[in-house]
Amino acid sequence: MKNWLKVIVCLWFVPLAGCVETYKPEAISKPVNYLVVDGFINANGVTTIRLSRTTALDSNKPVPAETRANVFIEEEGGARYPLSEGVAGTYTSAALRLAAGRRVRLYIKTSGPKEYASDFVPVKLTPPIDSVSWRTDARGLQLYVNTHDNADQTRYYRWDYDETWEFTSAQGALFEYRNNQILPRTESIFRCWRTENSTTVRTGNTRGLAHDVLAEAPLLLIPSSAERLRIKYSILVRQYAQTEEENAYWEMLSKNSENLGTVFGPQPSELSGNLHCLSNAAETVIGYVSAQTVTQKRIFVERRQLPSAWQAVTPYDDCTVLDTIPDPKSGLPRPLDHFRSGQFIPVSLLSNGFSYLSSSAECVDCRKRGTNVRPSFWQ
Repeated sequence: MKNWLKVIVCLWFVPLAGCVETYKPEAISKPVNYLVVDGFINANGVTTIRLSRTTALDSNKPVPAETRANVFIEEEGGARYPLSEGVAGTYTSAALRLAAGRRVRLYIKTSGPKEYASDFVPVKLTPPIDSVSWRTDARGLQLYVNTHDNADQTRYYRWDYDETWEFTSAQGALFEYRNNQILPRTESIFRCWRTENSTTVRTGNTRGLAHDVLAEAPLLLIPSSAERLRIKYSILVRQYAQTEEENAYWEMLSKNSENLGTVFGPQPSELSGNLHCLSNAAETVIGYVSAQTVTQKRIFVERRQLPSAWQAVTPYDDCTVLDTIPDPKSGLPRPLDHFRSGQFIPVSLLSNGFSYLSSSAECVDCRKRGTNVRPSFWQ
């Protein structure tokens, strides 16, 4: 088994003496240039595929996008559907409707040029999500997925999700610096919404069950102190039917990405997807391309539904001190300089009518961490 990272620890039996030497194997620092394919063939909608290249693990450069490629969805013995590049390295198709059971694959010709293709896979129909449920315990809010297939045909499932939550900054600002003046604020920057995509792999299966029913498959645990639960929280869960081979790929990816980190834990395994270089079978290609419909469900959880003893920890907890800044009309020198850079925001006018309370933009402007545009789906 490959050693990806080896740390040699030298201990001297002398008080306060010791040494730790880090050794970087070739896999860490060697430049690599494998093609990475991220996405799936959406059998009932728009397919989005992201192409990039791997870099050395110790590189701090952005992930290089694979641009100017020709990308197609191909039906076995049938039609060919092109994907066009928009954002660098991101390719999208028109909205498609592919028949269940039809075998399809992804074909890629890079500007290199090299040709790559995934294995032909059957189009699977994903059953609906019955519900997204939740319970609270001492750890926090545990979310579950419930689903079933009356035909007992799906058996293997995968989920990802988008989380959105409402939050407020430390103070509501009544004024703003604009056109070299301090004026009443016209746009609220106190209440915002933040959305994050899932970064973990969640799979489930019913291969050992008589019927294709999943009840309370664990999805996500949110700590009781999370800012996400302070006002209102929403999660949009997407469900994908999988083949047994795809399920094995995602379970291995989950083990590699989430269960490592201990000396006696599982060691990294080399992922074997279903993509290949057509001119060089030995070339490594990263990714697994499947084909299915997608089902989804959204739920909301409000603060009043959760235990009253839970206390949220937020990035604004240290924003308690407001600075007093003289009003420009006071005649004191250069008071507007405090706000000109945008690092500070006038919050309110003191009762003396000549001074403002001020705080940093990070403490006042919620747009630093989200958007003040209410999502269209927000209830």
